[in-house]
Amino acid sequence: MNILLDISYDGSGFCGFQVQNNGLSVCQALQDGLEALLGTRPPVKGCSRTDAGVHALHYAVNFWADCRIPMEKLPLALNQKLPTAIRVNRAMEVEEEFHARYAAHAKTYCYRIWNSPIDSPFGAGWHHRLPGRLDEAAMQAAADRFVGSHDFMSLCSAGCEVAQRGSTVRTITQCRVQRTGDLVTVTVTADGYLYNMVRILAGTLVLAGQHKLNPEQIPAILESRDRSQAGPTLPAQGLFLAWVDYPELPLWQAGRPQGEPGRIL
Repeated sequence: MNILLDISYDGSGFCGFQVQNNGLSVCQALQDGLEALLGTRPPVKGCSRTDAGVHALHYAVNFWADCRIPMEKLPLALNQKLPTAIRVNRAMEVEEEFHARYAAHAKTYCYRIWNSPIDSPFGAGWHHRLPGRLDEAAMQAAADRFVGSHDFMSLCSAGCEVAQRGSTVRTITQCRVQRTGDLVTVTVTADGYLYNMVRILAGTLVLAGQHKLNPEQIPAILESRDRSQAGPTLPAQGLFLAWVDYPELPLWQAGRPQGEPGRIL
């Protein structure tokens, strides 16, 4: 049977989702837990490649296995075999041909910025701190100009394999900036992403929020296809995969979080 899991993880102690030679990955830890529970080590298919230090609120991963544990009990059973930094929220059976990555219609990422001269002792590994006051209205004005189908080559780190062999056009359907006290959250929904695209996009919005970049410059930055014209790549710890859309799976979609997507505390 093909089983889809909705998992959350704190990426601070992992080298990313995919199995790596240089450290423990989320995938390896998940496979270790499945092997301990089921007695077999199934290959797993993740919805996205998250880098070292990147977190997830609702990450989708599927695997094929002969599992006799009821789906409603599988999360509790599997969580007992996993590190505390990984938690299974839900489990459901899906069609045999379902693949978490290829079936995704859109993904939503959040980038969290703690905008205060004093860092918070709570969740310091879950945001990037910037001490100077950001103008979130200017950031939103810049964010609005990213919405739509564009060539996002300017927001792609050097060495991106997709940029070298395929199209760098992506469609952003949502790009929103919200402030809640000292926390500024950038939320982006798109049909796909280039390497480090969200972290560079957030870095570009920060420049707008610091009045170092005029929001009206965004179209020219995109048209240039020049990485040096965009903002810095912000650190990994502020980035969360917040949600993955599978419209053909009503049971999955029923778990979509309401309200502020990047809210974790």
